[in-house]
Amino acid sequence: MSDDVRAAGGLVLREGEVLIVHRPQYDDWTFPKGKAEPGETDEECAVREVEEETGLRCELGDELPSTSYTDTLGRPKRVRYWRMRVASGELAFVHEIDTACWVTVAEATELLTYERDLALLDALK
Repeated sequence: MSDDVRAAGGLVLREGEVLIVHRPQYDDWTFPKGKAEPGETDEECAVREVEEETGLRCELGDELPSTSYTDTLGRPKRVRYWRMRVASGELAFVHEIDTACWVTVAEATELLTYERDLALLDALK
């Protein structure tokens, strides 16, 4: 169990749209997320990772379903997600992301790379 990768992220919402991000390293569209640092709670990780990847400081809302999968190094990974709203900041891409866009849930369904992300969209309804 100690080899499991612990990560967290968020579905950032505004005016009926959700934020999705593009990672050039993987050429994928997904939600902002990342690995937890030692001693960091999942909630702290989610807020930090979203801010690092998007420039947006967000507030946590309801917890959404988690996803589990095997990462690129073959380790089991579990990602916890929260519904989030922007508290401050402007979109900026410094860390792992080259672009992001606000899209409707229907548009996100077409753009997201991973099936596991679609279940998160369903949880928003």
